[in-house]
Amino acid sequence: MPRSPSVPWTREHQLIALNLYRKIPFGHYDKGKPIVTQMAGLMGRSSGSLAMKLVNFASLDPLHQARGVRGLSGASKDDRKMWIEFQANLPTLGPESEQLVHDLFTSDDSLEIDFLESKTAEPTASRMFGGGSTEVQATVKVRRGQQFFRQSILNAYGVRCCVSGINVPRLLVASHIRPWKDFPEDRLDPRNGLCLSSLHDAAFDSGLMTFDEGFVMILSPKLKKFLPQDSLEMNFLGFEGKPIRMPNKLAAPAGEFLNHHRENIFQKK
Repeated sequence: MPRSPSVPWTREHQLIALNLYRKIPFGHYDKGKPIVTQMAGLMGRSSGSLAMKLVNFASLDPLHQARGVRGLSGASKDDRKMWIEFQANLPTLGPESEQLVHDLFTSDDSLEIDFLESKTAEPTASRMFGGGSTEVQATVKVRRGQQFFRQSILNAYGVRCCVSGINVPRLLVASHIRPWKDFPEDRLDPRNGLCLSSLHDAAFDSGLMTFDEGFVMILSPKLKKFLPQDSLEMNFLGFEGKPIRMPNKLAAPAGEFLNHHRENIFQKK
């Protein structure tokens, strides 16, 4: 494929760029960054063309607008239209964009594309693969959505647990505030995600901890019944009463979602 700034921006390329925008830190959109160079090459574009598109999307991001970040002045009506459509249709377009990224690298549906552990994206084995033909198609679509959500949330929090600061990707979970199975409309909403270590995710999911309106950790009396234990004191008591680290891109956790967790999942007794 030709590599030229004149390569048309198709809908598929815009979705890939929006997917990438979700997964790399703000300020890493330069054409010389390895991930931008890698993705542009796979798309048949110049790295400058892709970098410009990422910066234009940043200029449309309300989070960056609130911080006074304007990006380039070249964001087109088509950019704006695609940005609005993507945000409004994440349950559909998130998995679709993830599949498009996947297909740039491989035709093997048992693999996923990992943006978290190196300066470039790499195919990696899925932890959810299996089943018959119809089931596999459904499972692959679900998995693409989960992969999109996980990498978006982890990158929004700087690939660090928002409670403990642990920054080992394989020990981190994109935790849903309102449960995946009960709220399908919120599954890919970034306001419904927290980056937690697997330990804190298990405690949050089972209602042994939650967060108040100020994003401060609250521990359940049920968890405290197991004290004293050195490991519990180190991993939980040490963070009780302290606010979480907030995301540096995407949206902060939604208050109504955290309220649902406090009222319906948190074990108060």
